Amino acid sequence: MQQLIEGYQAGATVYELGEQFGIERRTVSTILHRHGVPMRRRGLSAEQIDDAVRLYNQGWSLARIAARMDVAAGTVRQRLHERGVPIRDTQGQPRAGDAR
Repeated sequence: MQQLIEGYQAGATVYELGEQFGIERRTVSTILHRHGVPMRRRGLSAEQIDDAVRLYNQGWSLARIAARMDVAAGTVRQRLHERGVPIRDTQGQPRAGDAR
């Protein structure tokens, strides 16, 4: 437990710690929260969002972009949506109701 907390305080992400300790990132967050560790909020910069749009338009998946940028896929999806990028389904087709 202490190693996990110290790792986070040293700058490791919840994703990195989850992988290191073999647990889900949500479990890492829960442990940190229960021990009163202040959480870092890490979003995407404007430059990262530009990169995400470019990569997504090149065919990268939300999950692959998220892994590269060390954020959740939902974060990438939300930022792309805010930029007006149509989101594909798992077969690469535009999602129903998301055509622009």
